[in-house]
Parts: sequence; structure tokens; C-alpha cells
Amino acid sequence: MANKILLTLLIFIAALLYATVGHGGASGYLAAMALFNLPPEVMKPTALVLNLFVASVGTVRYARAGCFSWNIFWPFAVASIPMAFIGGYLKLPVHLYKIILGIVLLFAAWRLAVKQSALAPATQKPVVLPVALALGAAIGLLSGLTGVGGGIFLSPVLLFLGWAEMRKTAGVSAAFILVNSVAGLLGHWQSVKSLPPGIIWWAPSALIGGLIGAELGSRKLTPLTMRRLLAAVLVVAGLKMLLSG
Repeated sequence: MANKILLTLLIFIAALLYATVGHGGASGYLAAMALFNLPPEVMKPTALVLNLFVASVGTVRYARAGCFSWNIFWPFAVASIPMAFIGGYLKLPVHLYKIILGIVLLFAAWRLAVKQSALAPATQKPVVLPVALALGAAIGLLSGLTGVGGGIFLSPVLLFLGWAEMRKTAGVSAAFILVNSVAGLLGHWQSVKSLPPGIIWWAPSALIGGLIGAELGSRKLTPLTMRRLLAAVLVVAGLKMLLSG
């Protein structure tokens, strides 16, 4: 029971921190579950379900704050949705899932530890359609396979290529995570037709954390120190996945 309460608390904290930057928090949930040795068949659908709650809140909040662009969003989404469904349907061998997830968690840790302003574009450039479609498809497949929503990959792409500034990147990422999570979850349901029972504990925790985080994030950025603390947890979980894979 103590482990369940602690895991629920970690999920709440992850949802709060991730929602401030427009992310659903899947890498944080996956890291927390990895620390408690939950099996992949529990980790993947749980992360996708929790993403739905947090990303839904974030999408609405950022859109209302004027931090969303349909022109940036749709090329990535149209390619990612079918690939996320395919990724959700596929069931990777446990050792391969752990290796891929470990790499994803380490990448997510880097994303949290680096200042967003370091990647922010000086001027916004137009989205290059073929590149956006190709990246959207790749991110969608990886999202469905692992249970992440894809925001940790989309955000640095948008900033590095100069296609969006920081707050618009957060708003687009939230919506992107939402559609990927829906597609990945539908694919998973088609394949297994079941969800982990622990979701009844974790979903409300993620929703409350997401509500608080999205409100904070649409008005001010999360302190870098808090993000780096979460990054340290992701590093531990990522290394654990790689070493046990």
C-alpha cells in the first residue's frame, strides 16, 4: 500500500511539472513505474491513459491563452496519428522495450535539464511540410511503441528549426501528445483489450497535477531547478531500464 501511495505521489508531481511546459508527463510516469519494477504491459497503457488527462487540460489551457497554432500542429499530427496507432498495437519483446524506453528516458532527462531559451528561435520560420510529415510519422511510431506522447521529441524540433517560440511550442506539443495518446491507446486496446487496474488511483492524481501545472505554465515557466530534479529521476530510471534490458 505504501508503494502505491508513493507511486501516486510521484505521478502527481510529474504531471504538475510536465504540464507547465505543455507535456503530458509520460516519460515521468514511465520513470516512476520503472523505479517500482512495473512490467511493460502495465507501463505503456498507463502512461498513455494518464497522458490523455494531462494533455487534454494542457491543450485547453494553452489554446485559451493563445499559445496554439493549427498551421504548425496539423502536419505533424496527420502523419503521427496512424503511426501511433500501429505502435500502440505492436507488442515489443520485454528486453527491447526496456532498451528503447531507457534511451527515451535519458533523452527526456536532457530535455528537462536544458533551458528552453537555449533552443528558442530568434525569428519564427515557416514549417517545411515534407520534413514535418516525416518527423511526425517517426515520433508517432515511437510514441505508440513506448507509451510517451511525443512532446519531448516535438518540442526541441520546433524550437531548433525555428518553427515556433516557447509558449506556442508548449501549446502545440500538448495537442500533439493528446492525439498521439488517443491513437496509441486505441491501438493497444485493439491488441490486448485490457487496461491496468491501478489507473483508478493514478488518473485522478495526474489530472489534478495537470490542472495545476497547466495553469502555472500558461502564465510563467517552471523553475529550472525543479525540472532538473525530475531529470535526475529520469536518468536513474533510464539507466535502470538499460541495465535490466
